[in-house]
Amino acid sequence: MSEQMQRIVLASRPVGEPTDENFTLETLDIPEIGDGEVLVRNHYVSLDPYMRGRMDDAKSYAAPVPIGGTMEGGTVGEVIASNHPGFAPGDFAFGMLGWATHGVGKGAEMRKLDPKLAPITTALGVLGMPGFTGWFGLIEYGKPKEGETLVVAAATGPVGSMVGQVAKARGLRVVGVAGGPEKCKMAVETYGFDACIDHYAFETASELRAALKAECPKGIDIYFENVGGKVLDAVLPMMNPHGRIPLCGMIAWYNAGALGAEASAEALTGPRMWRSILVNFLSVNGFIISNHFDSYPDFLRDVGPMMAQGKIAFVEDVAEGLENAPEAFRGLLKGRNKGKQLVKVI
Repeated sequence: MSEQMQRIVLASRPVGEPTDENFTLETLDIPEIGDGEVLVRNHYVSLDPYMRGRMDDAKSYAAPVPIGGTMEGGTVGEVIASNHPGFAPGDFAFGMLGWATHGVGKGAEMRKLDPKLAPITTALGVLGMPGFTGWFGLIEYGKPKEGETLVVAAATGPVGSMVGQVAKARGLRVVGVAGGPEKCKMAVETYGFDACIDHYAFETASELRAALKAECPKGIDIYFENVGGKVLDAVLPMMNPHGRIPLCGMIAWYNAGALGAEASAEALTGPRMWRSILVNFLSVNGFIISNHFDSYPDFLRDVGPMMAQGKIAFVEDVAEGLENAPEAFRGLLKGRNKGKQLVKVI
C-alpha cells in the first residue's frame, strides 16, 4: 500500500463557471484509521451537478466545501484497512469520500458492494444516488398514472433516463428534452422514450414550447424538473390541471452562483410562475434525496429486477485520472456528458 495519496481541494470559490484556479491537486500522507473507520482505495469518483452549489459559500441544505477542503463526492473502491466489523480488506464499498485516490470513512455510513451482482460503478449512477433520485421523485411526487404524458429535461443523464424508463414501464407517454441530436437519438433508441426535443435547436422558450406541443398534444401531466432556464419557461404554460412537478435541481442556473440567486432575470417571472401554479392547481415538490434514503430499499426492490431483466439501460462517461476531474466537471455543467459522469482513479 502506498503511503501517500492525492486529492483535489477547493482552492477558491468560483465566480460563474469554475476554472482551473478553483482547484488544487495535492499529495499528502494517507491518514490512519480510527475506531469504526474504513480506509478505501478509490477506483471511481462520481461527478454530479449538485457539487457546483457546494463550491459557493451560500446558505443551502448542506454546508459548503471549505477552502482547502477535499471536493465532495461519492466514490467506490476497495477496502484496504478496516476497524469496522462490517468490512474487511478486499471488500468493495461505496462512501462519500470525495475527489481523492484514498478515503477514510465511518463504516456505519458506508455500503458494501457485491461486484458479482452489478458493476461497482452502478452504485454511483443507475443504482446509486442519481437513479434513486429519479425513481423517488417520479413515484413520490410525480404520482404517474397510465396514459399520462411526462416531460423530463436532461433526458439522457442518470436522473432523467431513470425517470423516463420507469415512466414508460408504467404506461406513460415520455418526452425528453436534451442538448443536441445525438443525445435525443440516445433518449429514443437507448432509453425507449417516445420522443426527445433538442433544446439547442430553439433560441426562445416559445419556439421550444411549439415543438413540445407537437409531441404532447394532450398537454403535460408531469414535468420532472432538474434544469430550470428556458425549458421551465417552455413547459410551465403547458401543464394540465392538477399536474405535478417534482423538483430536484436547476442546472441551468448553477454557474450563476449562490444556487442561482444571482441569475439574470428570465422571461418566466415570479408572478407568471405563481399564476400558472395557482390556476392549474399544480403540485410543485422540491426535494433533496439525502432526506429520503429510508426509501432506498424500496427503490432497489423495484428497479433491481428491472435491471436484471435488461429493462433499465444506462450509459457511463468515464474520464481517466483524478487530475482530469475538474475539466470533466466543467463539461458536466455544460452538458457535454451523455450519461453518468465518472472519473476512473485506477
